Amino acid sequence: MLVPLVENFIYYLDCEKNMAKMTIKSYNSDWMDFFNYLEKEMKFDIKKIDICTINHSIIRKYLVYLNNRNLAKSTIARKIAAVRSFYRYLLKKGIIEQNPLDTVSTPKIPQRLPRYLEIEEINKVMKQPILLNNSGLRDRAILETLYGAGIRVSELVNIDVDNLDLSYGYVRVTGKGNRERILPLGNEAIKALKDYLNKAYILMVKDGEKALFVNKNGMRLSSRSIRDIVNKYCHKADIKGNFSPHSFRHSFATHLLDNGADLRVVQELLGHKKISSTQVYTHVSKSELRKIYHLTHPRA
Repeated sequence: MLVPLVENFIYYLDCEKNMAKMTIKSYNSDWMDFFNYLEKEMKFDIKKIDICTINHSIIRKYLVYLNNRNLAKSTIARKIAAVRSFYRYLLKKGIIEQNPLDTVSTPKIPQRLPRYLEIEEINKVMKQPILLNNSGLRDRAILETLYGAGIRVSELVNIDVDNLDLSYGYVRVTGKGNRERILPLGNEAIKALKDYLNKAYILMVKDGEKALFVNKNGMRLSSRSIRDIVNKYCHKADIKGNFSPHSFRHSFATHLLDNGADLRVVQELLGHKKISSTQVYTHVSKSELRKIYHLTHPRA
């Protein structure tokens, strides 16, 4: 039956593959969409259906069904990828002999280059927090840590005070799949964090709270609050476009590569499992290569 197999697959992703909880949640949402299609469109009984009943013809019809809903290509590709990963698991475990998705192509998605801020824009944003109040000191430390360490917003909000070692200039974060990494912090980030901890944090934090970045109630800040903080200061700095905490991560990677950092080093700093995830930033920094070429080549 289909449902117990999916439950086993979720356990496999969680306990054996150590996949991030949010990724598993996203996968589960996509599988439920597929089950809904099988039940309502194909009239299958999900509780009784044999996995071998679902062949490539049904998968192709599902692809047509998704296209007819006018979903974005990226959404369709993600849903098909979720189903494909499930069938790869079944094939690996010997539950099926052939993957029905082997002959089904995933929609091609035009590659979007990550949005990032120029160094001058980063500097402008960093000047926006008012350092005469507690929230300003905190917000400056947040911005400097996002850019200085290139971390994800989920990693930032989960930093505890004892994850910091400012005497050596390092922070320990937990990334996707509960993988830990220790990252260096720049001088500006270290200074901003020391100012925040010494002048504001001790007045803001609630007794017993371990979080580094706290809200007005002294409790751990949420990811949504961090996004609001980033939007606020980008807007105050008159930076055109919509930027998120992830834009600071993109900026971190792009600026490192523009200044000659090795791709493998940037991969380690970002916590990317695959080098292909980091290579997208080489496309961004090609603009810098072109600029240098035109400035220096005698026949450019």
